[in-house]
Amino acid sequence: MTVSLVLFTSDLRLHDHPPLRAANDAAQVIPLFVRDRGVTDAGFAAPNRLAFLADCLRDLDAGLHERGGRLVVRSGDVVAEVCKVAAETDADEVHMAADVSAYAHRRERRLRRALEAEGRRLHVHDTVTSAVPPGTVAPVSSDHFAVFTPYFRHWSGVPLREPVAAPRAVRVPDGVGSEPLPGRGGMPGLSQGLAPGGEAAGRARLASWLRDGLTSYEERHDDLAGDATSRFSPHLHFGTLSPVELVHRARKAGGPGAEAFVRQLAWRDFHRQVLAARPAAASADYRTKHDRWRSEESARADIEAWKEGRTGFPVVDAAMRQLRHEGWMHNRGRLLTASFLTKTLYVDWRVGARHFLELLVDGDLADNQLNWQWMAGTGTDSRPNRVLNPVTQAKRYDPDGAYVRRWVPELAGLDARSVHEPWKLRGLDRAAIDDYPDPIVELSDGLARFKRARGLD
Repeated sequence: MTVSLVLFTSDLRLHDHPPLRAANDAAQVIPLFVRDRGVTDAGFAAPNRLAFLADCLRDLDAGLHERGGRLVVRSGDVVAEVCKVAAETDADEVHMAADVSAYAHRRERRLRRALEAEGRRLHVHDTVTSAVPPGTVAPVSSDHFAVFTPYFRHWSGVPLREPVAAPRAVRVPDGVGSEPLPGRGGMPGLSQGLAPGGEAAGRARLASWLRDGLTSYEERHDDLAGDATSRFSPHLHFGTLSPVELVHRARKAGGPGAEAFVRQLAWRDFHRQVLAARPAAASADYRTKHDRWRSEESARADIEAWKEGRTGFPVVDAAMRQLRHEGWMHNRGRLLTASFLTKTLYVDWRVGARHFLELLVDGDLADNQLNWQWMAGTGTDSRPNRVLNPVTQAKRYDPDGAYVRRWVPELAGLDARSVHEPWKLRGLDRAAIDDYPDPIVELSDGLARFKRARGLD
């Protein structure tokens, strides 16, 4: 009787899962997830992501049980554990999804060598975690696109495979040992407003958003208070939703909102192909500007104020408080807070990226690091010296101050005219918000410092 093993990594779903579909062609299949010590040691073990992961694994196991199967969970070195399970069950094939980080590439190479030494085969499927895999499109003179617009043009012309249905039945051999499924209960350090994880939650959100959110996405996705983004990023990070399926369903719906949404999915693939080609960009400048960043020691007070949402700039503070409460932040807020830290405070982008990865449930290495570099001006942005003014941006994207009042309750009593510039209040009006700090920097001073550092003055 033939046995195949499917190794789940960042693809924790049953719908549109080519590795599971291929493995399920065997007489029996072992759905395996390894709590990989290498991933944990590399900084994955942030409480929000561990809790969301626990939800995803429990939901995946429930879905497999509905089909007559179950999820096998092991802990340790992923290569050793896969080889151990394959030997226990005499599985001759292992199926898994491709990924883009340097660690994922090393893991794949190690696993292939180890399996081949035992006479087993590894099949890596490349359209599971990306809609268009890295390397599918590239300019003649390079192995990747460094500018989004030409990338998007080529990306849009790539025919996508059709999504595959979830299996009706999964036959798992008896007697394969498994650790208990993890749970999020009692996990310290969780964001209070952390959303639930799992494919069922992701597909419910997808159905609702396609019905009520996609049409207006183009005109509303930057509306801070409107919260009109899809919030699919955690589900894409953990693979509980398929990027291929999302592109197909958006294109089928059609309209400007769908086009704008597909463009955002292409940005995700763009960052993935950059990181796949330049893995060092996870920690090193993609295009250095030879910045002389303020040291963390000298900027410590400013960094802590930024992290705590106490900078005195309401829209920046609102976004940072949303991050701490939900483990998620509105995309416009991400741009504003990153610009403020790197350009106005002139603090190294790696400091901000590290803090985001400590809290973001969607803390994806490619998207997080390369978006931070884009905003810091060390990445692929063609305008590296752009600075987002938090006051003008707030007035544009939170015109009546609803977002600020939601997350900065000290300012809840202020009107739209005052809420984005409370330091302009005087006398009794200012005394009413004494719990809220004055700005930690003058915007003009921050801009002048940045220009001097970049040699622009």
